Amino acid sequence: MHDQLERRLAQLKSEFETGQARLRDLSQQQAHLQETLLRISGAIQVLEELMDEATSGDDGRVSTSEAEASR
Repeated sequence: MHDQLERRLAQLKSEFETGQARLRDLSQQQAHLQETLLRISGAIQVLEELMDEATSGDDGRVSTSEAEASR
């Protein structure tokens, strides 16, 4: 009986260590994916802004006449 308990304890400890290692791996994958999605989101925002500027014909610069009119 004692041998069975020791074997089961060893098995559970092994499974626990395996689970912890897997959880660490998944956490690293999640962090990497979040960083990737953040970069993609930033690229999307930049491209959308460029497309808006191209569509409106506004390059974002204030002309001299606009600057003088705002005074």
